[in-house]
This record gives sequence, structure tokens and C-alpha cells, in this order.
Amino acid sequence: MRSKKIGLHTFMAVPAFVLYGLFFIYPLCKGIGMSFTNWDGLHPAQFVGLQNFLDFFHDKRALHDVITTVVFAAGSATLLNVVGLIYALLMNSKFKGKSFARMCIYMPAIISPLIMGYIWYLLLQPQRGFVYHMMLRMGKEAMFPNWLGSFGSVMLTLVLVNVWQYAGMTMVVYLAGLQSIPVELYESAKIDGANGRQCFKYVTMPLLGTSIRINIVTNIIGSLSVFDIIMSLTGGGPGYQTESLSIYIMRMCYGSKTGYSTAVAMILFIIILVPVLISMRLTRQKGDD
Repeated sequence: MRSKKIGLHTFMAVPAFVLYGLFFIYPLCKGIGMSFTNWDGLHPAQFVGLQNFLDFFHDKRALHDVITTVVFAAGSATLLNVVGLIYALLMNSKFKGKSFARMCIYMPAIISPLIMGYIWYLLLQPQRGFVYHMMLRMGKEAMFPNWLGSFGSVMLTLVLVNVWQYAGMTMVVYLAGLQSIPVELYESAKIDGANGRQCFKYVTMPLLGTSIRINIVTNIIGSLSVFDIIMSLTGGGPGYQTESLSIYIMRMCYGSKTGYSTAVAMILFIIILVPVLISMRLTRQKGDD
């Protein structure tokens, strides 16, 4: 009987493995092979070895895009976890209108990031945006700087907009973790003389290990592969100052450099994989301790 159950379970898993192989393993292997060619999307591909990867590391624009992507990911992933945890702690307390507040926080996450980017662009557009005209009517237009004027101000704006939109998703994961912590643990800690800060440090944070791991991994992946919000808000400008690697890959692909763009996609895959594996290892070790 046991062998029959194992055989049935294996058979039921076959469709999932087929779909996984068809839509992930096969494209990955195909992409790896294509990254060693000079295919332009039209003519027959020719094998060029590691030339595409060497060209990438000699391209100043590509290396700058790596810096832009990492800076955005570092700021965005960090703030998403901090803001999401703060939201979760607030939404886990008892007050009137809590359900409405949760809805308002999570609502931006269900809107397309491309549409959200265009909305914020209409609000923040220098000299023509809604915020500028509102400040102009108040006689305070000098207080509204040109947020497209420098790399630092543009990156800060992009990070804040991204955090504003997706903090609700991070909050939901943390909130689920908070609600799974038994109330008896807090009561026991208070009986032992622990204050609120000590309860958070020695009870809440250790038991949020799984939620922290999920949020860190998903936020790193989403931030390093950012495309929509930058494309709609800045288009990678001014110049190529805020261009991410995802946008660079798209432009190279449509610029008759399909093989080269695939090689860059493989590099981006490694850039995402390394911090994800490191963060999973560190958070797992901390959770075990």
C-alpha cells in the first residue's frame, strides 16, 4: 500500500515538473547557450565564446548600470523591510479602523508599477507636475527642487516610490508572522520582568525568522530586477544615470544584440543569486541559534 501511495504522489507531481522544466529549465539552458553567440535576432548565430562577457566588463555604461541597480536594491530592500515591519507592528495592535488602514497600506501593491510610475511622474514632473503647480500657487515653488537634476535625488525618489508601493506586501508577511506568535510567550516574558523592548528583542524577532527570510529574499530579487518603476519615472535618465540592468538588457536586445543581452541577463541572474544565497544562509543560521 505504501509503495502505491508513493507512486501516486510521484505521478501527481509530474505535471508540475514538466511545467517547471518547460518554462524555467529549458529557457535557462537555451539562454546559457545563446549567451556564447553573437546572434542579432535575425541572422544565424555564431559561437563567440566568452566575448560577450568580456565586452560587458569593458562597457562603462553597463558597469554604471550595475552600480545603479545595486544602489537601488540596497536602499529599497532595506527600507521595505524596516517600513514593512513597522507597519506590521502597528497593524497588529488594536485600534478602530484597523481593517481600513491595512487596506490603504496594501492598496498600492495591487496597481501595476508601470502605471504607478506614470502617476508619480505626473505628480513630480519638474516645472509641470501637480506638486510643482500646487507649490507655485502657494508661492513656495522654490521648496520644490528638480528631482531629476542629480543622480542622488533621482535614486532617492525611485527608492521612496518603490517602498511606498510595496511596503504593504512586506507588511502582510510580517503580520502573518506576528499573529502566529503565541500570546502566552509575551505573558510569560512580562511575568519575568521583561519590558516592551526586551519582548520585541527576545520574543518577537527570533520568532519572525521565517518571515524575515521570506521578505529579504523576495525584496532582493524584486529590487535587483527592477524595470517598471524606473522605466516609467525616468526612462533611465537623465542620460543613462538611472538605467538598471533590466532596462539595459531590453535595450541591447532590441538593438540587434540579442546574444550579448542574453549574456548580460546571465550576469544579472548571478548578481541576484549571490546575495539571495548569502542572506538565506545568514538568516537560517541566526534562526537556528
